[in-house]
Amino acid sequence: MNHESVILEIDCDTAVLTLNRPQELNCLCVDLARDARDALAEVRENRAVRALVVTGAGRAFCAGAKLGGDDFSATAQQSIGQRVARDMAEYFNPLVVDLSTLPIPVIAAVNGVAAGAGVSLALAADVTIAARSSSFLLTFVPRLGILPDLGATWSLPRRVGRSRASGLALLGNKLTAQQAANWGLIWQCVDDASLMDEVRKLAHTVGHFPNRAIRELRTAFDVADSNDLVEQLEYERRCQEALLDTEDFREGVKAFMEKREPIFNGR
Repeated sequence: MNHESVILEIDCDTAVLTLNRPQELNCLCVDLARDARDALAEVRENRAVRALVVTGAGRAFCAGAKLGGDDFSATAQQSIGQRVARDMAEYFNPLVVDLSTLPIPVIAAVNGVAAGAGVSLALAADVTIAARSSSFLLTFVPRLGILPDLGATWSLPRRVGRSRASGLALLGNKLTAQQAANWGLIWQCVDDASLMDEVRKLAHTVGHFPNRAIRELRTAFDVADSNDLVEQLEYERRCQEALLDTEDFREGVKAFMEKREPIFNGR
C-alpha cells in the first residue's frame, strides 16, 4: 500500500512501514501521521503479519515536527498552541498509541537522525536498532522552549533513568547511536550497510514468538513502575494463570520435551 507520506510493504510475515517524505527528512506532519495510522490499521487487520518494522526513507528516520509548515501556524480561531494541541490529540498521540499497542512486535530501524518527535516514534517500538551513523537529538527545551512530547517524557526515563533523561532533554546534546546503545536507550547499534538485514532477521525471529505473551510483557513493564513488589508479584501471578492455559504454552512445553523449536499460533 502506498500513500503520499508512507510506504507499507508486506513480505510474507513481516511488514515494513517507511516514512516517505525524504525531502523533508520525514518530518512529522498531519498528513504523515494520518497515512501512518491508516497503514498501521491495515497491519493490525492482516492476520498473516507477525512483526512490523518502522524506518525512514532517505538520510533520516524522522527529524521531528515540521515547524515551518501549516500545522504550526495560528488561525483566526486558534492560537498556535491550541492548533498543535488539537493535532496532537487527533493525530500524533493516537499514532504513538497505535504503534505501542499493535498486537505484534514492533521494531524501529533508525537510519540517520531521529530528532524531537522522531525520538518518540523510535522509542514507541518494542525494540529499537540504529545504524552506526545515526543519532538522537532532543531540542525541545533548549532550542524551542517547549516540552518533549509524543511519549518521550514517559519512555526516556524508563529506558535510561531519570538522570540521563533529564540531561538529554535539558541540554539537547546529540547522542550517537553507539552511546545510545551503551546507555540502554536502544537495543543495538549496527553498521549502516547491515541495518535492514539485521532488522529483518530480528523481525522474522520475534514474529514467531507467542503474541499474547508479548502483549502481556509490555503491560507488565508498564505497570511495574506504579506497583510495589507485592502488587507486581500479584500481577505476574494473574498473567501466568491466563498464559499457562494457552495452546502456545502447551506447544512450548511439548517442543521443549521433544527438543525442537516451538510453533506458536497465537492461541
